[in-house]
Amino acid sequence: MLKELSPDLIQRRLTSLFPGELIEDIARERDVVQRDRKIDITMLVWTLIMGFAVDGEARTIASFQRAYSAATNQTVARSSFYDRFTPAVAALLNDLPEHALEEVAVPHTIAPQFELFRDVLIADATVFRLHRLLDSFPATHSGQSGAKLHLVQNATKQTIEQFQLTDERTHESSQLRTGSWLRGRLLLFDLGFYSFRRFALIEENGGFFLSRLKSNANPLIVGERRKWRGRAISLPERRLRDVLEDLSREIIDVTVEIEFKRRAYAGKESTDSMEFRVVGVRNEDTDDYHLYVT
Repeated sequence: MLKELSPDLIQRRLTSLFPGELIEDIARERDVVQRDRKIDITMLVWTLIMGFAVDGEARTIASFQRAYSAATNQTVARSSFYDRFTPAVAALLNDLPEHALEEVAVPHTIAPQFELFRDVLIADATVFRLHRLLDSFPATHSGQSGAKLHLVQNATKQTIEQFQLTDERTHESSQLRTGSWLRGRLLLFDLGFYSFRRFALIEENGGFFLSRLKSNANPLIVGERRKWRGRAISLPERRLRDVLEDLSREIIDVTVEIEFKRRAYAGKESTDSMEFRVVGVRNEDTDDYHLYVT
């Protein structure tokens, strides 16, 4: 959450996503800017965004006025501040998220390496803090409310493939269903969707995936996908985590065997195994590997 970030970092991210020039341009189009300019429209927008993004004081117009005065070091008459909450300002605030989705969230090009796949999909989820009285959307913490938006974005076609809106407590993994719709497609996701059984189902449906490898995963190496010159350490038949500290190579690229449990059928749960690819890229700063499974 924003409250966990430093004020400088929040300011950089905010001004990068919604620069002053953008806010002023949209404000002019929406006839928000007035000649007297008693209120700085850019600072007003940033104050409103910060006020809704962080926990703390109740979200009242008076509290926003105090926050605006503190940020600008200016005393503003209550009437002047209240008069700024108009349909034109509401339209301006509505335009800004559309800009963020069009210009920031959606990529405009796909790297040539991804042309091997019919589509590149990205699964993710994000939480929106709601008023605490909206108890039909329970949050993970008591006394709060929150909604969670689950998205599968088609990065190739720049469209939304799937979306669901749930309460904050609903785990994102439960909203992603595997099936034949993944055939020939590459699905990218984070650890919130991590499941060996899901990996197997994606492959069995003719799809592809890429995810970080969990830190507690220690699969058996069954093959190396790269040949190394000289007296390279032999990796097959060893556990992944057992060999990482002994390696000095920049990249580790191996085939591993992963065991997982199938869904219970007729009251019985069976264990299965499947081979996947694990790629590790050494981080020079931390002197360890960032590991990915695909």
